[in-house]
Amino acid sequence: MTKLEKVEFVINTLKQLYPEIPIPLDHKDPYTLLIAVLMSAQSTDVRVNKITPLLFERADNPYDMIKLSVEEIREIIKPVGLSPMKSKGIHGLSHILIDKHNGEVPKTYENLEELPAVGHKTAAVVMSQAFGIPAFPVDTHIHRLMYRWNLTNGKNVVQTEKDAKRLFPEELWNDLHLQIIWYGREYSPARAWDLEKDSITKTIGRKSVLDAYYKKKK
Repeated sequence: MTKLEKVEFVINTLKQLYPEIPIPLDHKDPYTLLIAVLMSAQSTDVRVNKITPLLFERADNPYDMIKLSVEEIREIIKPVGLSPMKSKGIHGLSHILIDKHNGEVPKTYENLEELPAVGHKTAAVVMSQAFGIPAFPVDTHIHRLMYRWNLTNGKNVVQTEKDAKRLFPEELWNDLHLQIIWYGREYSPARAWDLEKDSITKTIGRKSVLDAYYKKKK
């Protein structure tokens, strides 16, 4: 199977599995999405979705958020982990949004990545999910699956993102990155992986990955 055929197989399989694509993090606008994505670092979407309603009940916009102290924000978001860094980031970026962007979330990578605690992946998620601008945020699921599928060398997420953007049509990026995340969670997890349920990897997977899997099963 050529690389082009592999790409088409991935696209078609994911389209069949996920014709409608749910957004993992609950939000109502670009600001609440930005805060939710920031909170999701080294946490789970399920945990974040339990905590964001508590935070957004107090402050769902930058003007209300800066009325809270960093310590108050930290106390609310403590269950998601890394609360000292995240609470400072939430408070700090809310100030910057008001001071530099009229309280609105900017629509460029440059401006988003200038915000405290906002890295490239967070910016890419906001660009794609809040504004519909083509982006391909790479999380651990996408990084793992792109390697398993022999569509990247797996050296780092930067290279994986470049390979994903090079291989997949730009008009599909926003859907595909979500479809791959859901597929990774349901069919191709890092742990308790059952290759028999993972039709994509079983069909187009990297030989070394498949060999290692079957060796471990013996």
